[in-house]
Amino acid sequence: MLRVENLTVKFPSRFGDVTAVEDMSLAIKPGEIHGLVGESGAGKSTVGAAIIGLLQKPGYVAAGTLKLGDTDLRKLDRFAAHQLRGKRISMLYQDPQTSLNPLMRIEDQLVETILSHEDIPLKDAQKRAVDLLEEMGIENAAARMQSYPHQFSGGMRQRVVIALALCTNPELIIADEPTTALDVAVQSQVLELIRRLADNRKIGFMLITHDIGVIAQIADAVTVMRHGKLIENGATAQVLGQPKHPYTQQLMAAVPPLDRKIARFAVPDDEDGLKATSGDAAERWLLAGEKEAPIGLRLEKITVAFPGTRTSLWRKPDPFTALDDVTFDVRPGTVMGIVGESGSGKSTLAKTLTGLIKPTSGTMVLGDAPLPGGKARSRHHPSRQLIQMVFQDPFSSLNSRHKIGAILAEPLWLYGLVTDKDARRTLCAEMLNLVGMAPEAIDKYPHQFSGGQRQRIAVARALLARPKVLICDEPTSALDVSIQAQLLNLLKDLQAAFGLTVIFISHNLSVVRQMADDVVVLRGGRIQEYGASEQIYAQPQADYTKRLLELTPVMPQEWQGQQLSL
Repeated sequence: MLRVENLTVKFPSRFGDVTAVEDMSLAIKPGEIHGLVGESGAGKSTVGAAIIGLLQKPGYVAAGTLKLGDTDLRKLDRFAAHQLRGKRISMLYQDPQTSLNPLMRIEDQLVETILSHEDIPLKDAQKRAVDLLEEMGIENAAARMQSYPHQFSGGMRQRVVIALALCTNPELIIADEPTTALDVAVQSQVLELIRRLADNRKIGFMLITHDIGVIAQIADAVTVMRHGKLIENGATAQVLGQPKHPYTQQLMAAVPPLDRKIARFAVPDDEDGLKATSGDAAERWLLAGEKEAPIGLRLEKITVAFPGTRTSLWRKPDPFTALDDVTFDVRPGTVMGIVGESGSGKSTLAKTLTGLIKPTSGTMVLGDAPLPGGKARSRHHPSRQLIQMVFQDPFSSLNSRHKIGAILAEPLWLYGLVTDKDARRTLCAEMLNLVGMAPEAIDKYPHQFSGGQRQRIAVARALLARPKVLICDEPTSALDVSIQAQLLNLLKDLQAAFGLTVIFISHNLSVVRQMADDVVVLRGGRIQEYGASEQIYAQPQADYTKRLLELTPVMPQEWQGQQLSL
């Protein structure tokens, strides 16, 4: 069906053409799910964009063959290429919000897509739209057609986007990280849907992802890329079960296992200078702030309720309870893992601990000091310094208009830790050293760094406040397996060296297994299970915990023996 041979993609620059993809070849059969894996910057999305004809200008296809059936995709003019997109080739993006118009009802978006490619009556298009939503597993589809995108959950929005991609019965769907931001339950549903569409409709899928577990679970064939080049390809069981290339072996070894705990994450050969360096001055400065032993955190019957949506002028809406009677202890100097589906209350809990949300009831105690909530806990309150947070998205958590030096220096002057400007600059450079970044980065802007580098900068900023508690809210969800391994090793080292108490929030249960000493399982704002990590993973008591573990994509046990030993 799809044949790519010797594809080369280049981007002109003032220093000459930059080769993004070089001599790339692959084939996808009808009904086949073909995984495309590799680190960020490997060229995966560029291959997908070249196939569908959406290469970002001034990029261009310099050489190679792109054929869909008997159609030469490189010989199509703009009009023919536009007609082919959507009708024979569709695309699924990582964030469904970018694919849906927030001002249009779901029905209008589906019908518009159908009518733009087919000359059929409006009623037939509306019926097909309803049928598609029902096929996607959306209950009461006819009524939900009148909803707007914001009225759907993330998983439901992704189902709507898949329905949009299916409107014209395409031969090929390019799915670019369609499950990255989804929890394991919703991810499992989306993957099951993709598998069913491939089997029943014989649609070919190019599944672009950095999640090796997902590829192992669903892909029929896989292509491994690095630096724009093909490293290894073939049947999934052959490539992942018996990898021949050293890089593929290293990539497999970097995947965190679910069934056991490891001391450190294996990291593929690092060619980007992200290895941890000395940072001796920063280390001494942090240790100087550790005058007391690590302190713990206690939550007692924390409840957070938000005003409900008003549906009547006369009736006060019922409140929405995001956290309900949450009680647990975070032991000093340990890592507490928080897991659960999207909407379970994980991020609300993090914001409550940092003082961004005031609890409706309950108490919080840091060490021996009660933590106030709301306005009583201003940005200058001592607890704001002692509890710092690393956010999920490294692209939005750093001010794009400020240089890295100014971003890092902010907690130093805000909390009065370092008053001299030159001393602040020196300390910031040393802290970058400590987290594996070049000191020269202080004079650059966030956009000049990759996602993994930005997350390291975010960690450096949090550490400069000399926190006692570090909250990590999905810090690796947007990172590939190699950068994830580097960042998690860094967090392990910092936690051990400085006695940090860490709250690690994630929907990746394999990662939490490796990081956490204790685990809290949340569902609908309530604790389902709470205890030692090894106990919960080995012998879960709650049915909900068992379900999450069952849905987590893992490498088949017979393949794990092929991974490099640590």
